Amino acid sequence: MSTMSVREAIYYSAQLQLPGTMPAAEKRAHADAVIREMGLGDAMDTRIGGRMTKGISGGQRKRVTICVEMLTRPRLLFLDEPTSGLDSAASYHVMSHIARVAAREGMTVVAAVHQPCGDVFDLFHRLCLLAYGRTIFFGPASGATQFFTESGFPCPPLRNPSDHFLRTINKDFDERKLLKVPKPGEKRQLKQ
Repeated sequence: MSTMSVREAIYYSAQLQLPGTMPAAEKRAHADAVIREMGLGDAMDTRIGGRMTKGISGGQRKRVTICVEMLTRPRLLFLDEPTSGLDSAASYHVMSHIARVAAREGMTVVAAVHQPCGDVFDLFHRLCLLAYGRTIFFGPASGATQFFTESGFPCPPLRNPSDHFLRTINKDFDERKLLKVPKPGEKRQLKQ
């Protein structure tokens, strides 16, 4: 709600989501910890805001929604563009925190991330690259560079691999349409 402060929104969510057997003070402490982990400590008492009222930034609003999802430490966490609206430093902070919590809690995180910076890309364990609704690559993120190299599209030196992969598979603006999109059941392949 746009009229709530960050603290109020997360506390309210904690009251609804955390077990009824957990004492209220423990719920508040857990909520405070999640807020600080997501870098929102300075905005705790700021209203969320919205179209009609001024409040926190769009990037901070995105982090509040992630806080709400992280409260219960779910086994499977789906995040749709968790880094949109964030600069590269904030993106790395948010994603590295999520990765640490996921490792500690045994959580699987499935996230759609558009154009991650190199540091964020290095946090990925597995990678799925899609083009035109079809899978181009799915496997260990560390194997993507080799796949593109073997397919004739080596990553140039000093280029962010994720930028290279996206430029290679997104041919919306390329009249030559260098990408061969596999049909269902067909082996994935890039062509020059």
